[in-house]
Amino acid sequence: MQPKNLLFLFSDQHTRNALGCYGHPMVRTPHLDSLAARGTRFRNAYTNSPICVPARAVLATGRYVFETGYWDNAKPYEGSVPSWHHRLGHAGHRVESIGKLHFRSARDPNGFAAEHIPMHVVGGQGDLLGSLRDGSALLTKYRGYLDGAGAGDSTYIGYDRDITQAAIRWLTAAAERSDERPWALFVSLVCPHPPIIAPQRFYELYPPEDVPWPRQFEPGLRPEHPAIRDIRDFLGLREPPPEDVVRRSIAAYYGLCSYLDDNVGRILDTLESTGLTASTRILYTSDHGEANGDRGIWGKCNMYEETIGVPMILAGEDVPAGAVVDTPVSLADCFPTVLDCVGVPRVAEDREALRGESLFEIARGGHPDRFAFSEFHAAASSTASFMIRQGTTKYVHHVGYPDQLFDLGTDPDEEHDLGNVPAHLGARRQMHRLLRSLLDPEEVNGRARTDQLARIAAVGGRDAVLARGSFGYTPAPGETPEFR
Repeated sequence: MQPKNLLFLFSDQHTRNALGCYGHPMVRTPHLDSLAARGTRFRNAYTNSPICVPARAVLATGRYVFETGYWDNAKPYEGSVPSWHHRLGHAGHRVESIGKLHFRSARDPNGFAAEHIPMHVVGGQGDLLGSLRDGSALLTKYRGYLDGAGAGDSTYIGYDRDITQAAIRWLTAAAERSDERPWALFVSLVCPHPPIIAPQRFYELYPPEDVPWPRQFEPGLRPEHPAIRDIRDFLGLREPPPEDVVRRSIAAYYGLCSYLDDNVGRILDTLESTGLTASTRILYTSDHGEANGDRGIWGKCNMYEETIGVPMILAGEDVPAGAVVDTPVSLADCFPTVLDCVGVPRVAEDREALRGESLFEIARGGHPDRFAFSEFHAAASSTASFMIRQGTTKYVHHVGYPDQLFDLGTDPDEEHDLGNVPAHLGARRQMHRLLRSLLDPEEVNGRARTDQLARIAAVGGRDAVLARGSFGYTPAPGETPEFR
């Protein structure tokens, strides 16, 4: 495969079922749909952890959370584990980022030659409230997001506008350079992450009365698995919000998805107008999804498809056009994909350290029997959760809680938990053995909790963390965090 430039487009909290090319009947994403039509769409792509900081650490390092210890939003990547940014830079490639990284600090050796208008965790520390997993923490911000949902402006809308303009300037300058080796540009947008406020013209695309109602929303229909009840309690959403609030929040989320798509379109138009399309491959994905009211949950922090499922689209030379791949993939696959795209050879340690495979190989039919893996050790979870997806079988193991099992071939909406159905105990045991071939769930759970408790103690203990509170979303550059 001939080395090419890489334009890596990334978003925040974009569930894979909120794109036209993934089958949503209402959400308008024409630019991403067009990208998928001229490239390969991965139908079953997953985050390796359904929360921002751990997911982005896996994306950077190609290693799973239980291996690196970036457990939650208060344990950010700080450059100590080799990243694909390091590898490209050491090989002489220009590799830069624009937008949200959610690492510890721009002063750390993160591997990018330049970080343009970066967003990192608050104060180099992040959100310690999410490390407090004993049931004492309450995150009130999501009810505030829902009550404030609708049309308007926000610092995140402005930040994405700035990121898009910076990407346009970068690509325009790149077209005038003659780099010795292919470059990689990581453009990381923040929408459709809350606040759930969409620009007026995008909000108007989705009349609230017309948006689909959330699945398994009402108390009598929603799953009552203890891990899911923990999330509702943490978010203060044990009782469902009023219908008008639900509908406004969904309409605004869809509007943000279309706003994201519009910015992607502006960047891709620049790639075309500058003559860079032929020499550049494009990869699009997101850090995790969004529950959006399904099962009576908003945000992330769970293992249902709407939350751990992400869009993943690859386009450019040597990528099958108009193809759809069912093989499970994940963010961990991006590291070897980036190396292959720009022509950086693998080294011996990659065989041991990297968990993923090149999406170029998978798009051509490679590794058909592989599995995707996700784990969660953070906000709202009193215990660790681990997900394995292989074929149409999806297994979720919660340490100390009942296991869950779903057949996504016959039950894509995960309405029927087969975890305790006698006829499916064999499948559950088989998936559990597969999980234990990867890790010891109890050991990993204990290691994460020990590390989190030590960090809480270092800042004065539980009462100090509760008194500090949460700052809501990570502020955009120049914005001051508001603790409450």
